[in-house]
Amino acid sequence: MAIRVSVRVKPGASRNKVRGSYGDPPALIVAVSEPAIDGRASTAVCRAIAEELGVSLSKVSIVMGQTSRSKVVEINDDNPHLQRKIAELLRSEE
Repeated sequence: MAIRVSVRVKPGASRNKVRGSYGDPPALIVAVSEPAIDGRASTAVCRAIAEELGVSLSKVSIVMGQTSRSKVVEINDDNPHLQRKIAELLRSEE
């Protein structure tokens, strides 16, 4: 089952962090230390989400907004707890 999540990227952060929400409807905030140069931040976003959710990097991909701060990420995993974990991350403080 694939889950799509809207994310808002903060490139060039001091550390990677997946927490909080941005806008309405809420998008998951993903701060990454990589700069927004040559797709490095986008790759770091996939890696940070995969690590936070405990899934393989190969199961996370950007399906919209490759060069934008606002992206849609797809997670292809059968874990039934992923939706709950994503909801918790959206409610958590930045």
